[in-house]
Amino acid sequence: MTNALTISGLTKTYPDFTLDNVSFAVPSGSIVGLIGENGAGKSTTINAALGLIQKEAGQVSILGKEKIDDDTKERIGVVFDGSNYPEILSPKKINRIMKNIYRSWNEQIYFRLLKQFSLPLDKQVKQFSKGMKMKLAISAAFSHQSNLLILDEATSGLDPVMRDDILDMLLEFVQEEERSILVSSHITSDLEKIADYIVFIHKGKVVFSKPKDALMEQYGMIKCGTAQFEALDKADITAYRKMDYEWQVLITNREKMERKYPKAMIVPATIDEIMLLYIKGKADATQFKKH
Repeated sequence: MTNALTISGLTKTYPDFTLDNVSFAVPSGSIVGLIGENGAGKSTTINAALGLIQKEAGQVSILGKEKIDDDTKERIGVVFDGSNYPEILSPKKINRIMKNIYRSWNEQIYFRLLKQFSLPLDKQVKQFSKGMKMKLAISAAFSHQSNLLILDEATSGLDPVMRDDILDMLLEFVQEEERSILVSSHITSDLEKIADYIVFIHKGKVVFSKPKDALMEQYGMIKCGTAQFEALDKADITAYRKMDYEWQVLITNREKMERKYPKAMIVPATIDEIMLLYIKGKADATQFKKH
């Protein structure tokens, strides 16, 4: 399987943050979800991959090329969180500009999507809500026959119905095997619906990059009292945290743990729960002290 995007050893240092040796791939025909808390490095990764900020180390290959030339730009659709276009432009004026930028610009698709999203053609972008700006950017990204869509928090600010419509559009987009999507989102339930792979970044490092189905099948959570927590083999614990009435313990091999601890309450873990336990929980259970 070829990759639409390959990132290897990507590193970028700021005074208060380091993107540290980030590596993952977006296989052709797939949707990859990029997750992590605010400030984890998701946007920095996307900006560095697109060459919008200078990387210090690492390699990036997009659609088989290490340098983004005009032909490659033609085949990438990008949607950033926030305003993607000058505030004084209207959707109609953006169409005229895009026709001159992209050889493959399809204004029929563009205007159909604007109508579908109920966006006014002549109103300036500065009068748009955040959700309207997102719909405009998504309309443009879908209108120049991209092979790779890169979406940074593209569904934030949208109501659940509109988010669902856009998720359907993304699923439809990758029905053609030559098309792929990298989507960063803090709305992990969206990614559970559409992603083929999940990449989790925490404090500038990749915690894991896994097929979503394997993640949902293998990971789980033990919910238990203090006595049962103390009896667990600490080598089985990936992360844990103490709640008001229970301990929550993240495990990475649910089937094996169900055999090992037949009396334990072991439940599947959502992507949200996995991320929260990694971020807010503790990783070293050997440090646990009895109270």
